[in-house]
Amino acid sequence: MSDDKLVSMADGAGGERMQKLIHDTLLKNLPFSRSAGEVPLEDLDDGAVVGDVVFTTDMHTVKPLFFPGGDIGVLSVAGTVNDVSVMGAKPIALSLAYVVEEGLPTEDLARITASADATAREAGVPIVTGDTKVVERGAADGLFVCTAGMGLPTHTLDHNARVVEDSTGRSQRWLLDSQVSSDATIILTGHVGDHGLAVLAQREGYGFDTEVVSDVGPINHLVEAAMSVGGVMAAKDPTRGGIANALNEWDEKSNVGILVREDDIPIRPGVLHGCELLGIDPYEIGNEGKALMAVVPDKARSIVEALRGLPRGGDATIIGKGTTEVEGVVLETSVGGHRVIEPPISDPVPRIC
Repeated sequence: MSDDKLVSMADGAGGERMQKLIHDTLLKNLPFSRSAGEVPLEDLDDGAVVGDVVFTTDMHTVKPLFFPGGDIGVLSVAGTVNDVSVMGAKPIALSLAYVVEEGLPTEDLARITASADATAREAGVPIVTGDTKVVERGAADGLFVCTAGMGLPTHTLDHNARVVEDSTGRSQRWLLDSQVSSDATIILTGHVGDHGLAVLAQREGYGFDTEVVSDVGPINHLVEAAMSVGGVMAAKDPTRGGIANALNEWDEKSNVGILVREDDIPIRPGVLHGCELLGIDPYEIGNEGKALMAVVPDKARSIVEALRGLPRGGDATIIGKGTTEVEGVVLETSVGGHRVIEPPISDPVPRIC
């Protein structure tokens, strides 16, 4: 069988290859299910909405299981909480399922489970059900974790929608990728590239001048704070494919140009140095504790102030805008030039989430 008929690592790393696999192989063969719900599977948002319940599920295959700043337990809970949150819902419950490889030390499994519980406590979202399977050696790289999460609308969802409508005249309810307007202000809640580079450095044994630590953690309190101010049109946690992939998803689904400024996108010196050494674009690296938000312009400053008042939002900043002045996603460089940020073919760092 030819290689183009076989699934590759690039097909699961975010970006265009993964989108093609989802559309051509998965959605194509889900004709009954793909259009069900108020926000259906085929919209490819971070979750679905069925009967006023936001529902999402995720599989985690990070390698190594432990990395600077976290482990697969933190990652699994935070990732699912975050997917529910960026839809505009309040996460209320999680499931946690393990596929354990024979030979994994029980103390590692206990440590990972404790991390998952601590993250659930930070988010305020309990783990209420789960499952455990054990497979033979060589089948799971130690541990795969599957999580699912449920969320419900709260008063902040309706308040947020009223502020958006008062400001733009456009009605909305949930926070969806298709709702970024041509005058939206784009906010990023912190530095990019931390998670992907931390995992890569640990996996490959790279030593950088400064230790790079993952940003992994729940962002539901950040989204809730922004919606309490009101005026959030869309939100996204830029995981696989980084902010490059997330912004291009907004561009494609909302049909609006996006202009971001290089000088305003925060990147830690250690991450920038590591990316330069490895030839990696930091905008294409996955993050696990950050959010992008598209908000109405007259609420942008107030939202940034609200975010900066929270532990995970201290570096929140405005990085750009929706606009009719450009097509696609365009970066205004530090020297005043412009370059197109293409959707990545795949995340340059596989197996990070």
